Amino acid sequence: MPLGSTPQPTIPVLDVRPAVHCGRKPAKAVPGETFQVSATVFREGHEAVAANVVLRDPAGRPGPWTPMRELAPGTDRWGADVTPDAEGRWTYAVEAWGDPVTTWRHHARIKIPAGIDTDLVLEEGARLLERAAAGMPDGRTPGDGTPDEARAAVLGAVQALRDTARGPAARLAAALTPEVETALARHPLRELVTSSPEFPLVVERERALFGSWYEFFPRSEGAVVREGEPPVSGTFRTAAERLPAIADMGFDVVYLPPVHPIGSTFRKGPDNSLSPGPYDVGVPWAIGSPEGGHDAVHPDLGTLDDFDAFVRRAHDLDLEV
Repeated sequence: MPLGSTPQPTIPVLDVRPAVHCGRKPAKAVPGETFQVSATVFREGHEAVAANVVLRDPAGRPGPWTPMRELAPGTDRWGADVTPDAEGRWTYAVEAWGDPVTTWRHHARIKIPAGIDTDLVLEEGARLLERAAAGMPDGRTPGDGTPDEARAAVLGAVQALRDTARGPAARLAAALTPEVETALARHPLRELVTSSPEFPLVVERERALFGSWYEFFPRSEGAVVREGEPPVSGTFRTAAERLPAIADMGFDVVYLPPVHPIGSTFRKGPDNSLSPGPYDVGVPWAIGSPEGGHDAVHPDLGTLDDFDAFVRRAHDLDLEV
């Protein structure tokens, strides 16, 4: 190995997806949305590998065991579906590991029927299953006091593998039952575990995923303009009268332009002219005047209390501002 190089893990985990800007930015979802986490997982040699996703909630608690499957045989690409169930900042990572039980099953299905190293293969299986059982819930299921079925099934297979009163094929068959398969799928024996970095996931409310927005200029709603007279601006109070019609059209969000005081220098007039008249109010995005800045509302529109009343009315109609 070259001086200063970083040793690679025995089972690399590469190209985890989704990954936004290589994980510098979070992926996004909404509660109850299912998405796939995938990664490239491989190892040298012929031993079996497997992988799982670790999804952690905003409190750092890992979710239920989520095994991954090979998405297409021979591609080394693994994936699993996960579903966050609450808003907040989550993380996800991929763990890859050697699967000695699967490797043993493959060899045993070949060697036992052929009569090759029969006793050795069966004893190897018994010892692997003993190790697997040691990592399973030990003895009692919380609440009812009954023996844990997964552990009991695997220990029963250990006894069968060592039962010399049976033929080799029968001893192997007892270790390959659906009950044992289910127990090991839920509580696998893992070796050489490698973990990817944790990737960020922001879970937001459903309206962050989609929604219809209505751009609304409060100044225009209820405005009065007469030739030769100062225009009378609409206010938050008059604008609130328009909200029921917006809700009836099926919109979710009312989007306002800036409602702050408008800058008074370098104003433009109609048709983008450079000579504004005394009644030209200016562009609302030019914020700041003697009346205030970003923390104030334009006096023509009303007061902060009027703005709060506008927001409350919108919320009553299931609209957001």
